[in-house]
Amino acid sequence: MEWLTLFFLHVIWSQILKTMKTLTKVTDSVLTQLKEEMVLRKTSEVFLLFSFGSQFSHLIAQMMARIGVFCLEADPAKITANDVGQINPIGIVLSGGPHSVVDDPPPFDLGILGIGIPVFGICLGFQVIAKYVGASVIHGALRELHTYQLRKLDGAAALLKGCTENHQVLQSHGDMIETNAVSLVVTASTENAPVAAGESGHLHGVQFHPEVPDTTCGELIFTNFCFGICGAKDRFPSKDVAEQKVRELVKELKGKTVLLALSGGTDSSIVAYLLKKAREFYPFDIIGIYIKGLDRSKDEQSVRHFFEGQPWLTFEVIDATRDFLSELQGQKTSALKRKAMKRVYQKVLQGAVDHYKADCIVQGTLNTDVTESGGGMVTGARTATIKEHHNVGLSFFVPGSNSEKPLPEITPLVDQVKDTGRNIGQEIGVPVELLWRHPFPGPGLSIRISDEVTFEKLRISRQVHEILDEELAKAGHDKAVWQYGAYVTNEQHTCSKGDEAVSGLILMWWAVTSVNGFTAEPADLPYKFRRRVAQRLETEIRGIGAVCYRDSGKPGATIEVG
Repeated sequence: MEWLTLFFLHVIWSQILKTMKTLTKVTDSVLTQLKEEMVLRKTSEVFLLFSFGSQFSHLIAQMMARIGVFCLEADPAKITANDVGQINPIGIVLSGGPHSVVDDPPPFDLGILGIGIPVFGICLGFQVIAKYVGASVIHGALRELHTYQLRKLDGAAALLKGCTENHQVLQSHGDMIETNAVSLVVTASTENAPVAAGESGHLHGVQFHPEVPDTTCGELIFTNFCFGICGAKDRFPSKDVAEQKVRELVKELKGKTVLLALSGGTDSSIVAYLLKKAREFYPFDIIGIYIKGLDRSKDEQSVRHFFEGQPWLTFEVIDATRDFLSELQGQKTSALKRKAMKRVYQKVLQGAVDHYKADCIVQGTLNTDVTESGGGMVTGARTATIKEHHNVGLSFFVPGSNSEKPLPEITPLVDQVKDTGRNIGQEIGVPVELLWRHPFPGPGLSIRISDEVTFEKLRISRQVHEILDEELAKAGHDKAVWQYGAYVTNEQHTCSKGDEAVSGLILMWWAVTSVNGFTAEPADLPYKFRRRVAQRLETEIRGIGAVCYRDSGKPGATIEVG
């Protein structure tokens, strides 16, 4: 009976999501749907999240879900103070974003701040609040793009209750709030931000990002806001997300032929096992396609080991090396190489769709991929494009339709990030070797090579990654880092190798620690280990002239160079 109840709850909520995934208007129909959802959740409380385009907005929604409150995302360009009054949320959250209240304010009805409902502003959201109450917001002389320590923290402030002084926070902003508004009470500061947290009556805010794991008191801050400041009392029970996704796939795919883009990485492997689980309830055909060409030496070997010969999946390797190199010819920037790789990727998969007469295509696209590609927001907020992902914004067509009829595309993990995707994988029995594979970029080695991609540079890059794999595993560091890789530059370095006067390419490699890829810190690897790695790379690989290790994290840099 409990299974049936959860199933119908999921079906109803899936239908509601079609019209309410992002709240863009408030009508009688929307209010009715909202009321039905609140009855199902056994709650009378709802929060609104206004996303201003932050790359971390999805983490805010996940944090609200984790602490057990019902939160809807609202479009800041369309939802007015009158709309908010009709919904009557118990609290409101304003996200960060790429806008600047100094010269490019986000679309938002400031009347919402005057209703009296508690508001929690994060980064840009706090700057919007600060300007509203009369504080000056200026372009800072120094940007804060890393982790910092909170100073002069007022532990009695409602939002920061229980947080300790000097705890770590992640900041990523260029504007700063000045302490010139009498109505704004400053409750914390950091090295370069005199106003790192503050409050003005029912309005609260922080300049840092409590939604990311790098902020050590993040969950406590959200708990303080929701249950302390807003007085929320209802915590709806969390559902089994993995089971929920399997049921949805059964409903969508029964009796169909499914084409799966299978790289053998964590995300596509989780999706493969979700399909396998769904297939146990109702049979359908799964075709797994591995595209070879810009991968590392051991990638094909790994994916064959886990998926070739499986009774529940037809597995095929398509060698597109020459197509990739042809399309990449003359492409020198990472952005152009990403687009070139994407064109081949789409062409190869469309060919497989036509060959197998697939009814739909399935990919392991994460929310991170969508947001970094500048998508994921149907709101009026501008979203920065960090980099274009190969698995976002593609168009596939039904076989024989002459590129006229779109092929359904299913992305079961599009509402997840790396760590929550892994949680799903653990629930459905994905082998641990696949679950904890280090992330590898979709465009492969093309974006780990400077300038034009050639057979020779691919050779060097593959040898480099083989040595890194061996050394990190041998020293036990492979389990301590979240991702690692190397960038073959186009710069020549004079070499002293024997009596020859030679030069070779400069190689930069890195290793980072992270939870979900939204933020990362450089791995603190011992000097002797890094020295050994450099010696092997310089000695064993013809063409390498010098080796350096990158000490930048994210933000500041991104994990991949391009």
